Amino acid sequence: MSLDSKSAAPAHPAPGHQRRSALGSVLKLRELPVILALVILVTVTAALNPLFLSEQGIKDLLLNATILMILAVGQTLVIITRNIDLSVGSILGLVAFGTGSVFVAAPNLPIIAVFGIGILFGAVLGAVNGLLITVAKVPALVITLGTLYIFRGINNAWAGGTQYFAGDRPEAFGNLSVDTILGFPVITLIAVVVVAIVAVYMLGTRPGRDLYAIGSDPEAARLFGIPVTRRVLMAFVVNGALAGLAGVLYASRFNSVGATTGSGLELDVVAAAVVGGVAIFGGSGTVVGAAIGALLLTTITSALTALRVDKFWQQAIVGILILAAVVIDRIAGVRAARKLRIAEARNV
Repeated sequence: MSLDSKSAAPAHPAPGHQRRSALGSVLKLRELPVILALVILVTVTAALNPLFLSEQGIKDLLLNATILMILAVGQTLVIITRNIDLSVGSILGLVAFGTGSVFVAAPNLPIIAVFGIGILFGAVLGAVNGLLITVAKVPALVITLGTLYIFRGINNAWAGGTQYFAGDRPEAFGNLSVDTILGFPVITLIAVVVVAIVAVYMLGTRPGRDLYAIGSDPEAARLFGIPVTRRVLMAFVVNGALAGLAGVLYASRFNSVGATTGSGLELDVVAAAVVGGVAIFGGSGTVVGAAIGALLLTTITSALTALRVDKFWQQAIVGILILAAVVIDRIAGVRAARKLRIAEARNV
């Protein structure tokens, strides 16, 4: 064999190097701290209260996280584009009460049709937000804060003092949060499917990857030919549709829906996304991380309740987690920028 043929032979990294690279990739995952916190929390709580991980306890944990998981997935799409949607709780409330109204007006309507109506209703409300933001060029924080109150006011006017209870809905619809498949509640499996579909969309399709580019640098994204306005509008529409889906599932999960349904939920949604590793400044994060963040927040509440800790401390811990997530993300961003500047200086 000649010297040339030896130099042309492909170089294969040693197995030890491959293992170190794989381990390094795992350790760099933004979701890793959240997963570790969740594991530690569950382990400690189960040690102090063995009933916490009973069959019913696990089912309750999953059910409590389901609605927030779906909302956090939709919010992630919006935050990645450097926006935010504070109206998701009001959208959920409108759709949940609308679901109760539909069942009262048409009790024989197929359940799948009710899901379709709720998702479409939510998508329309999301489109209202998206159009106001992309066309009027007003910051999302201002627009969605306004629509939060507008949608809530519409729900108050529509519902008044009326509430729809479990007896007003078909039994099969209510059973979605009771029935299980392989031990998992049906509505939780719906949430898992949503997370999987959106995760594949974000990482495996051009429009999904465009959202990251927009969040990283909107002006650069425009220069590269990315339709920024259309992509941001799409993110708000999908976010609204998922809030609509969450509203329908809320009507199945809980015993009553009314004018106050979903109040204050938007803050928990943003918290779940941020704690799950979604950068509040846009451009990075995953829907899987947001879903895990939602599971962590609801597990914290359940764990502290099981340990009979005062509700104030539950809220304080969530606040500490949000601050920690933002600070860690900011430090990581500064370090990455510093490394990039050093690398550029060396190349020069």
